[in-house]
Amino acid sequence: MKHPATDVIQRPSLVMLGAEPFRAAMEFVCNRLGTSASAKPGDGHPVVIFPGLGADGHSVATLREHCRSLGYDAFDWGQGFNTGPHGDLDAWLLDLKAKVVDLLAGHTQPATLIGWSLGGLYAREVGKLMAPRIRQVITIATPFNADVDHTNAGWLFRLLSGTSSAIDPVLSERLRTPPPLRTTSIYSRSDGVVAWQTCRHRLPSRLVQEIEVDGSHLGMGWNRDVLAAVADRLDQPPGPWRRYVSAQ
Repeated sequence: MKHPATDVIQRPSLVMLGAEPFRAAMEFVCNRLGTSASAKPGDGHPVVIFPGLGADGHSVATLREHCRSLGYDAFDWGQGFNTGPHGDLDAWLLDLKAKVVDLLAGHTQPATLIGWSLGGLYAREVGKLMAPRIRQVITIATPFNADVDHTNAGWLFRLLSGTSSAIDPVLSERLRTPPPLRTTSIYSRSDGVVAWQTCRHRLPSRLVQEIEVDGSHLGMGWNRDVLAAVADRLDQPPGPWRRYVSAQ
């Protein structure tokens, strides 16, 4: 099925893209100067965080420490810089799944997978492969419902991976299909890298929820609204989800 209004979705303007570094810096400053909202301790379940394209564990340090401060055993994917999938996608994802299994060795509780931008696609696909062992998937500014023309990052993907960023129809449909478990997409209409519409699910489901925040693409990992939403999702009890309500 074609995504509704796909033909009218446009990539963010170059003005918005150019403002990304400044906005992200301002969000970082606001994070450091502000006071964190109180939250009850988490249950200690493991959280694996996948960085965005061209980024590594340092980029998700604030998000990782935030999860740890809430009482969760959080760590990044441990694979260094994210340069995109290489070779056969299915084989690459199976290898990534094996690495995640190794990371979770010794943990008995199901894990939460969090992915930022391209890392969110990894979280969703690995979630599909590991559904019984995964508690939920949280994506942040991830354009899973996108075509190449809906993002300003296609050139970077080609530069780092050495391949075309074109997505064939079968793969596109696959990426749009959520994992068979709780999945939350956090997105911003002021995202300067990906079209916000592509971060929303095509069809409603009791297993998917979307949370809108105000922020830049590059600053999502330390955006205070994003961190608050992640804290709420991690604290979700078994059974039906409670609706997310911003503290603001």
